[in-house]
Amino acid sequence: MNSTFDSAKEFRTARRINLSLTAGLERKALVWMAERAPHWVTSDGLTLLGFAAQLAAGVFYALARFDRRSLLLVNVCVVLNWLGDSLDGTLARVRRHERPRYGFYVDHMVDIFGAAALMAGLSLSGLLHWPVAGLLLVAFLLLSAESYLATYTLGRFQLSQGLFGPTEIRILLVVGDLAALRNPFATLFGHRVLLFDLGGAVATLIMLAMAIFIGARHTAELYRQEPLR
Repeated sequence: MNSTFDSAKEFRTARRINLSLTAGLERKALVWMAERAPHWVTSDGLTLLGFAAQLAAGVFYALARFDRRSLLLVNVCVVLNWLGDSLDGTLARVRRHERPRYGFYVDHMVDIFGAAALMAGLSLSGLLHWPVAGLLLVAFLLLSAESYLATYTLGRFQLSQGLFGPTEIRILLVVGDLAALRNPFATLFGHRVLLFDLGGAVATLIMLAMAIFIGARHTAELYRQEPLR
């Protein structure tokens, strides 16, 4: 019992870094909403909302095989996912109800399962071939794992990479859904390909390159911090 208390007391929350395009505006909006949220809205409830919305988005993607108008419902779920996933931590900080270890663990387990559900739905939608969906999920998990390891070893949690963070990715997803609703195909070097296949392949290559580059940079930083004696 005492060891559990001591470990919680000694735990240091990692510094959060978000330099994405929308970070400043988003931070102000989230604080504004958190300060005005009714008492029955809780951080756990918002986390559950975000997770349920991501699972529902996967279901609506799968239904797009039969009716592409379900992509509009996917976009509603993307907005709800943003609300739940982004506001839960802000609400806890505003109300001074932080549980940093619990929140970090639960949020990112939810992200992992939610991403798997989203890719499963996309692979069933007819808008994205399953090998591309699988590679996209693997690239996401590799980049996520690097971020979690860096949080533990370097004491800073990088929410964005460059100018892109989770909110920018959601915006691109919404734009892609609207484009696919109109026409699910794109033309590349005279060949017709699925729009999501093209976008998924590009996103996979970018995330893999980022995981390798950032992993090498952090390895060098840790090596300098812990040189051989």
